[in-house]
Amino acid sequence: MKVSEISVNNIAEYLRLDQGEYTDSEIQALIDSAKAFTRSYAGITDAEMDVHEDFTIVVYILCQDMYDNRTLYVDKNNLNRVVKTILGMYSTNLLPTPDGVT
Repeated sequence: MKVSEISVNNIAEYLRLDQGEYTDSEIQALIDSAKAFTRSYAGITDAEMDVHEDFTIVVYILCQDMYDNRTLYVDKNNLNRVVKTILGMYSTNLLPTPDGVT
């Protein structure tokens, strides 16, 4: 599954939520926040996220963490190891550019 294919229902099922325990906008906010964090952390675009299917689990885990903690932010100092490992494999914003080109 690609990150762009993740739906509110996918995340609600992953979180084991029954209908009525959540609103679509609440879950969509988690998805949007998880994607934004992933883009920012790895320095990638939405299209680049779709190239690697392991970013899907990153979004799922981030959504679960945000839902469990009822916060809509992620602390980079307290990041899940799986998430940190996968994001670290694809982070491009931490790589030096050749000849100082930006």
